[in-house]
Amino acid sequence: MAALGIKPELSRRMGVFGNFAISFSVICILAGGMSLFGFGLAHGGPVVMLGSWIVIGFMTLLVGLSLADVVSAYPTSGGPYFMADKLGGARWGWMTGWLNLLGLLGAIAGIDYGAAVFTGAFAQMQWGITPTAGITMAIFGCILLLHGLLNSAGVRLVNALNALSVWWQLAGVTVIVGALTLAPTPHRSPAFVFTHFHNDTGFTHPLYVALIGSLLAGYTFCGYDASAHVAEETADAQTAAPRGIVRSIGVSWAAGFVLLAGLLFALQDYTATQNTPTGVPPAQIFLDVLGAPGAKALLAVVIVAMLFCGNAEVAAASRMVYAFSRSRALPGWQAWRRVNEQTKTPTRAVWFVIVVPFLLALPALWSPAAYGAITAINAVGMIPAYGIPVYLALRKGRAYRPGPWSLGRWRKPVSVLAVAYVVIITIVFCLPQSTPITAQSFNYAGVTLLAALLLAWGTWTTRGKRDYQLTAAASAQPGEAMLSEGI
Repeated sequence: MAALGIKPELSRRMGVFGNFAISFSVICILAGGMSLFGFGLAHGGPVVMLGSWIVIGFMTLLVGLSLADVVSAYPTSGGPYFMADKLGGARWGWMTGWLNLLGLLGAIAGIDYGAAVFTGAFAQMQWGITPTAGITMAIFGCILLLHGLLNSAGVRLVNALNALSVWWQLAGVTVIVGALTLAPTPHRSPAFVFTHFHNDTGFTHPLYVALIGSLLAGYTFCGYDASAHVAEETADAQTAAPRGIVRSIGVSWAAGFVLLAGLLFALQDYTATQNTPTGVPPAQIFLDVLGAPGAKALLAVVIVAMLFCGNAEVAAASRMVYAFSRSRALPGWQAWRRVNEQTKTPTRAVWFVIVVPFLLALPALWSPAAYGAITAINAVGMIPAYGIPVYLALRKGRAYRPGPWSLGRWRKPVSVLAVAYVVIITIVFCLPQSTPITAQSFNYAGVTLLAALLLAWGTWTTRGKRDYQLTAAASAQPGEAMLSEGI
């Protein structure tokens, strides 16, 4: 870190498993797979859901391997923006940082609001409470507050919760799939699960429907940069953080396939599941197969997993805000970069990433489409932010110096495929997802990506060129940086 010009301020209490656990918790197949299950049923059905999970999972693994190679060389809380700056210069770092930051903030809004929706469905099943937009927003605020308090307590508690999250998710998948499989109700045939195509999009070309249907997996496989963002709190980060990225993707890929297949085998009435009064298609599957008591128990398992997921995302996002503020990139950076002396945690950055997602989600009170437009920046911001450092490392050629965890001679072919995938999936994120296209059905991902790029460009021209500084010793050579930090 001294050679990179960074003064260590955070508590290094995380190990190899803890680093893996935070990325696995953020990917959270019980959050993404469940929240987008209804989307998958309408956009291609079982064959697209499972087929795209295999393909997207594999391509995500290539991106993760390539990103892990660069993380090993630059293991800092800044994550992708720090790597982009080192490999391509200040402007690349600034643009990547804003994409990554907006993606992380959108992710928190999406994850915790999704947890609020599932909690509302549970309340309806348990107490007959109709989850209005106002009630959902109140639940969302309480969840954010809980995550702010937990993350303010220090990285030791966050690390323990992430470790618990791993076992909760794996056990949760086992319990859900086991209960649905062993229940004495009719099950779908393998032919239905692996070949049935269903299209409610209004588009007629099956390949196009399959492309947009692949977004169930595309949206779920986000957030594995969390391992990079907590690198400054991880022992032996140059190898632990890369391993955390790759292992979190691999385990999520396998467990997610089992979960989706288990739900599809247990699917009873296709149309009724899509139009469930709970608003949560997996909850309807639970009800049809296990009845109300079993459904509520499994729904509670999913909600707890979502809470773990949101808490881990808050930890990752707060470290990114801390690092980006350390580079003087955010307005009020002096406040957001401060570290609590007692907990060694960037507490103010924690509350920054609590308040901003709440404000982002407020339009959901009046328009679900407006909320979707804001939270769409999650994937279209984060995925390009992963691809940019990989592209810049490729462009640097032999001048790129890998860290101790490296792909070696496989780095170039794997990275080329990874960058190509990032470009393609980003375009797919922005495609229309249903027709006719109205204000409610319009896919705002492209608009939010353009808005994010314009915001990054505007802030660069007005502030960035003047104030941005990668580290406190950004202009120093490694040896000078060590002296400037008193090492």
